[in-house]
Amino acid sequence: MTGRGISRREFAKSAVAIGGTAALAACLDRGSGSVPEGTDDPSALPERQHAWNDALATDDAGNPRMPRHHVLLLLDYAGEGTPTDAHREGVETALRDLERAYEWSTEGLLFTLGYGPAYFERFGSGPAGVDLPDPEALAPFEDPAFDTPDALLHLASDDERVVLEAEEALKGTRETANDHEMTTSFEGIFDEADRRTGFIGAGLPAGNQDVDGIPDSEPVPEEAPLFMGFKSGFKGNQATEDRVTVASGPFADGTTQHLSKIRLQLQQWYEQDSRDQRVSKMFCPAHAAEDRVEGVGENLGTDSGMDECPDDAVESGRRNGVVGHSQKLVSAREDDSPRILRRDFDSTDDGVAGLHFLSLQAAIDDFVATREAMNGTDVAENSAVGQRVNNGILQYMSVERRGNYLVPPRSLRALPPASPGQ
Repeated sequence: MTGRGISRREFAKSAVAIGGTAALAACLDRGSGSVPEGTDDPSALPERQHAWNDALATDDAGNPRMPRHHVLLLLDYAGEGTPTDAHREGVETALRDLERAYEWSTEGLLFTLGYGPAYFERFGSGPAGVDLPDPEALAPFEDPAFDTPDALLHLASDDERVVLEAEEALKGTRETANDHEMTTSFEGIFDEADRRTGFIGAGLPAGNQDVDGIPDSEPVPEEAPLFMGFKSGFKGNQATEDRVTVASGPFADGTTQHLSKIRLQLQQWYEQDSRDQRVSKMFCPAHAAEDRVEGVGENLGTDSGMDECPDDAVESGRRNGVVGHSQKLVSAREDDSPRILRRDFDSTDDGVAGLHFLSLQAAIDDFVATREAMNGTDVAENSAVGQRVNNGILQYMSVERRGNYLVPPRSLRALPPASPGQ
């Protein structure tokens, strides 16, 4: 038994969510197998911090598969005024230590370090060439709190030991990472403002569904990668990494990042809605009527098939009394291509079913336009579909927090100035 009165097996299962040195010890005690080592050559790594796709595993259809375990650290700069050169060197050295310790892959460690509007305020201007607005409510029915940390660190791996060990190494509570010496840490440079965790992948939602927001009947299928029971992240429904990359200016090869903390309320989703209703609301009514979605949707391949749904969501809403989540998002596309790259994952933070919706886009406006399409306001105003009821999956989620960030290119990731090169 652990000090919290649960078995070591259960403790290890929840280790990432619990965090800390004790959780890491439980994880290391349970874990087996070696973790691939990284590189001493920085030029072997992509200049884009967000260049993950080539390092990701893929599913049978060829869709990039997100790492299974995630840690988000919201950080505040501990210094006064603008960052010092010593602090910049400390951040870069600590991150290079991790890159030596772990391979840039799902079996090793993937990560990004981004900066919020509050960070750039110390320079008297926003990041040059990038519009980085403060977060705001994006629907008339939401009232989120706003995240205003200086920085957001995202750690991701298929191995829960890796994200915990990397986290503790950066905090200065562990002297090694994957048996490589950590020559420095974030201690004295960043203070932790908040910590969030999550997971994605078959078996993980089912194994973590004993939380508020999900019925006691344990309805989440074992093969589901997310709590809502369907596959997500189809390659054809995602923007490319090129599409979400800042194209010019001093932060070229960076990207913008949005993070929403969302609470899921799935009692009706599983206890009252039928399978056809869930398919209609997640995809579109035509998918349900023609039985196009098998199981969690693996049969759909690399595209959720929105080209086979009615083009006019308003007319579809009038005819069917429901409109699908994916169906609405088609209207946000630009040149027939999605504008955001989703890297979201489920969570049991605070003992509730949740979703950390993390998206990358060339400009925050791309996320705003996508979210406005998700709101389905035109459908609600011109059909029997409600503002949230039968309007995609809106009624099953509540946005609790929002934050915006700039993820600079790798060469500027360590406490960047607002106007590099000037």
